Amino acid sequence: MLDIQKLSFGRLVDALKAVAEPTRLRLVLLLARSDLTVSDLTAILGQSQPRISRHLKLLVESGVLTRYQEGAWAYFRLSEEASVSGLVHAVLNWADEADPVVERDSERLDAVRVERARRAADYFARNAGSWDTIRALHASDAEVEQALLAALGNKRIGTLLDVGTGTGRMLEVLAPRCERAVGIDASREMLAIARAKLDSAGIGNAVVRQGEAYHLPVERQAYDLVTIHQVLHYLEDPQAAVAEAARAVAPGGRLAIIDFAPHELEFLRAEHAHLRLGFSDDTLAGYLDDAGLELVSLDHLVSSGGETGELTVTICIARDPRLLVAGDGPNRTTLVS
Repeated sequence: MLDIQKLSFGRLVDALKAVAEPTRLRLVLLLARSDLTVSDLTAILGQSQPRISRHLKLLVESGVLTRYQEGAWAYFRLSEEASVSGLVHAVLNWADEADPVVERDSERLDAVRVERARRAADYFARNAGSWDTIRALHASDAEVEQALLAALGNKRIGTLLDVGTGTGRMLEVLAPRCERAVGIDASREMLAIARAKLDSAGIGNAVVRQGEAYHLPVERQAYDLVTIHQVLHYLEDPQAAVAEAARAVAPGGRLAIIDFAPHELEFLRAEHAHLRLGFSDDTLAGYLDDAGLELVSLDHLVSSGGETGELTVTICIARDPRLLVAGDGPNRTTLVS
């Protein structure tokens, strides 16, 4: 039998009552496809903001939706709690996508996504020159991604957390191997790009949220793989960021760091806000050891950067040595080192 997460009678009634109303059911159908703001939902449903807000409040209070802040904006999405999520998706599976109301909402959602993609593309175009300058100095993105996939192996990944997700590229690369993926970034502009790219790629099992690398807004010990891709060299305290990322790694899970080896390209500090000119293998190993992780592998990709120099990309994989062992007690699992 399937291990179905159960809801208490009261919570079950609250959740069913919450979705059993036309506007709220439409909201849930939309939010099953994409994280959206009140303004987005107001435009799609053609209803007043106060009315939409009241419905959203009830859905959040019932546990059907979650609300998270991103600067001045508040986004809504379906709850990730297994018991509620299972119930909601069971209800949504009965919805007829060919229904005229559902079709109209879907078309308006697509229009919101197109506008989101346009804004993201404008921002990307304004900043692409800066990123292309750095890309020209190291191994191609495709080479780095292939090396990362090889280092991780072919085993399926349950849950993924990408710290400093930027444009969401790691989510695009790894989400097909995951059950669920979350990207965190401090920049609203970058999150807009990431959302647009995930929408365009048709990736439905990945979401992005605003947050800081030093204070990740995620559950502890909950992710089978945590990635930090080309982020540490921008940080004032990279060791603290590694320690914070390690706290999100599940027992037996892995942390992947992709960053530059030590170099002397001072213009990256002056012109591109790099606070650290790369990291030695010993430095990364020390960060991981202090965070309670075991080093598994270190790989290096070297590429000539021509007249301006070259950058070596380091791919570092570590694992949490602890394991969860099934038991007979009330908690049913035991953490062992």
